[in-house]
Amino acid sequence: MGKVIAVCTSERKGLQKSDVKSAHFTTEWGIDGDAHAGKWHRQISLLSADKIAAFNEKGANVIPGAFGENLVVEGFDFRSLPVGTLLRCGDVLLEMTQIGKQCHSHCEIYKKMGDCIMPREGVFARVIEPGTITVFRSSRSTRPARSPSATRWSSKSARGISPGRRRS
Repeated sequence: MGKVIAVCTSERKGLQKSDVKSAHFTTEWGIDGDAHAGKWHRQISLLSADKIAAFNEKGANVIPGAFGENLVVEGFDFRSLPVGTLLRCGDVLLEMTQIGKQCHSHCEIYKKMGDCIMPREGVFARVIEPGTITVFRSSRSTRPARSPSATRWSSKSARGISPGRRRS
């Protein structure tokens, strides 16, 4: 089970995204108001919170959205899941369409660190079923001390995300 710790958007491409805490996901479009939404295979980008934390241990000091990702989720290694994996978070159903991406020009993070994790750790998805994803807030949530609260991803819960079966 994973937990959404950030929902990030930006109005223009090429900018770091900001954590908006909640967003509506539209079928075959992406997040309403996000610059990367559209009728293509990379409507949503996801990055594991654990990968960001490990990168920060090297001195990166980045926050959710810095890599241009839409969803930061704790408890999943997205890169280990195959293309076609279905991910459910509440009413929202996503289908993973791509793992990693080619970096055509180095971002500010790469220029500072000599590395960027998004090209190898980020994954992309399209929206299959619409709905809203909101960052989960609970005093009972277990998480690293520096991590914000998060929405749970669970196939049995209307408040979470879980990997499902692959689409045929």
